[in-house]
Amino acid sequence: MRTILPREFPMSNFDFDLFVIGGGSGGVRAARFAADLGKKVAIAEKKALGGTCVNVGCIPKKLFSHAAHFSSDFEDAKGFGWSSNRPSFSWHDLLTNKNKEIERLNEIYERLLVNSGVQIIRGHASLKTKQSVSVEGHIYTAKNILVAVGGKPEIPEFPGSEYVISSDEAFYLKKLPEKVLVVGGGYIAVEFASIFNGLGCDTSQLYRGDLFLRGFDFDARTFLANQIRESGIDLQFNCSIKKIKKQNERLIANFSSGEEVSCDLIMYATGRTPLTENLGLENLGIKVDSKNAIKVDENYRTNIDTVLAIGDVTNRVNLTPVALAEAMTIVSYLYGDGKKRVDYNLIPSAVFSLPNLATVGLTEEEAREKHKEIKTFITEFKPLKHTLTDNHERTLMKLVVDNASDLVVGAHMVGADAGESLQGIAVAMKAGATKTMFDETIGIHPTSAEEWVTMRQPVKQ
Repeated sequence: MRTILPREFPMSNFDFDLFVIGGGSGGVRAARFAADLGKKVAIAEKKALGGTCVNVGCIPKKLFSHAAHFSSDFEDAKGFGWSSNRPSFSWHDLLTNKNKEIERLNEIYERLLVNSGVQIIRGHASLKTKQSVSVEGHIYTAKNILVAVGGKPEIPEFPGSEYVISSDEAFYLKKLPEKVLVVGGGYIAVEFASIFNGLGCDTSQLYRGDLFLRGFDFDARTFLANQIRESGIDLQFNCSIKKIKKQNERLIANFSSGEEVSCDLIMYATGRTPLTENLGLENLGIKVDSKNAIKVDENYRTNIDTVLAIGDVTNRVNLTPVALAEAMTIVSYLYGDGKKRVDYNLIPSAVFSLPNLATVGLTEEEAREKHKEIKTFITEFKPLKHTLTDNHERTLMKLVVDNASDLVVGAHMVGADAGESLQGIAVAMKAGATKTMFDETIGIHPTSAEEWVTMRQPVKQ
C-alpha cells in the first residue's frame, strides 16, 4: 500500500488533472470531455458504469413501462379488427432482455471513456486530502477532484421494514408477485405501481398525504389519480403501513387505517438520499446540508476549492439531463472559457406512469404566487385511438399564461407519450413563446399535440 501523501502537492507531481469519483452519467460526461481537451483524467467506480439511470433507474424503468403498456395495447387491438388469443407474458424473458441491454450500455460507457483516454479505476473511492483520493488502499493525487456519486433509495425503519424492497431490487426480482403494495407518493412509486399493474399484478399504492406527486400541478395530479384508479390500481391516500410481519411466504401489512393486507411483495419508494457516507467528507470538513447533500457554489465547488460536486449528490434537480449539463459546465469552468451555465428554469420532466404525466415551467399554484394575474387553459378529451376501443384512458393538457406579458409560463399534460409532446413545448417556452404564438401556430391534424395550439378560452383567470 502506498503511503498517504501530504495535504498539498507540487502541481507537476499530480497523478491526474481531474479525478472523478462516480461513474454515473454526470461523472462519465465530465471525465470524457475533460480528457478530450487533453487533460489527464481518472474515474473511480465500484459498480457498473452508467450509475442509477442506466442500471436501476431511467432506462430499465422505461423498458418496464413499455412492457406494462402492452397489456392494454393487446386489448385495444380488438377495436381495430385484430383478434387472437391473448399472448402470455414471461417475466424471465423481460429480465433477460433488459439485462442484455443494460450490459450493452455498460460496455458503451466503458468504451467511450477508454477511447477518450480516461483511466478507469475499479473500487470504492474516498477523499483523503484536498488533492488525493484513496481507492482500495491505493492513493492517487489530482489537481481537482469531482464527486458525482449520485444517491440511493431511503427506507424508513419501522417494525418489519427488513421485509420490504426498494426500486433497486425491483429490477432484479426472481419472479413477478401476484399481489404487491407500493408505498410512496413520488414519481418512482407512481411509475412502479403502473408497471406492476400493467404486468398483471394485483397492485395497491399507499401514500401518507392527501394527493401524490407533490410539487406537480394540482389539476394534473388529480386527473392522473383518477386515471390510475380507472386502470385498476387500488390507490389509497392518507394511508401508511404501521408494521409488517412475515407469515410463511406471505407478508402481512397493517395499515394506519386499521386494515390488514396479505401480499407477496412490498416496495418502498419514499425518497432518495445523497450517497455521501464513506466518502471521506469529514476528512476535509466538506459541508453538507440537512439532507446530507454536498453544498456547492455557482461553479459547483464545495467549501474546499479543489473539490467539486454535481448531480444527485448535491440534491439540486435530480434528473440525468441536469447532471449532464452540470458536467459540461464543470469542464467549461475548469478548462474552457467558463461561460457555460446551467439554467435551472424551465426544466421539463416526465413521470412514466400509465398514462404519462409531463410538465415544464410553473404549476398554476406557483404562477399565482409569482405573477399578478394569470390565465389557465385546459382541455380534456378521449384520444382518437380510443374511440374504437373499450379503453377509458383520457388526456389532459393545460397551459398557464402570465396575463401581463402573454408568456406561457407553464405547460402540463397527462396522457400517452406526454414526455414526447412536452419536449417541443419546452423549447418554445425557452424561446419566450407567448399564448398568441401558440394560437397562431397551425396544428398537426389529427394528433393530440394539436390541442396545444387550439385552446382558445381560458377556464380560470
